[in-house]
Amino acid sequence: RMETDCNPTELPNNTGFEEDSDYRDFEGTDVKDMRLEAEAVVNDVLFAVRNMFVSKTLPCAEDVAYINVETRERNRYCLELTEAGLRVVAYGFDQTDDRLQTPYHETVYSLLDSLSPAYREVFGNALLQRLEALKKASQS
Repeated sequence: RMETDCNPTELPNNTGFEEDSDYRDFEGTDVKDMRLEAEAVVNDVLFAVRNMFVSKTLPCAEDVAYINVETRERNRYCLELTEAGLRVVAYGFDQTDDRLQTPYHETVYSLLDSLSPAYREVFGNALLQRLEALKKASQS
């Protein structure tokens, strides 16, 4: 049995943290802002797609953001980004289709890999070029 310094039932229900604006600001920085996360995702793979940007018309929140992507094959998708990962929510920009039941992907790489053979090729070539550059740098 684990020893505790205080009985949890003795603690007050409301600690006052919710009302204190200093703590609320701190909590806000603690929770991932999905818009910032979405911007990072876009910056990471923009070179390997035709177009990609965070939606300005669909609502972004701390727990969800939407990303529009056009693959090199000219297919358009709207992606939902949450803590669960990324998934396609529509076949077009700035849309969501509740009937669409697509799987979540842990990474944008995995998602784009499944949608776009051209992405896979461009990303793979970029990876090879970086490896070559590292190899040359280590030899000099």
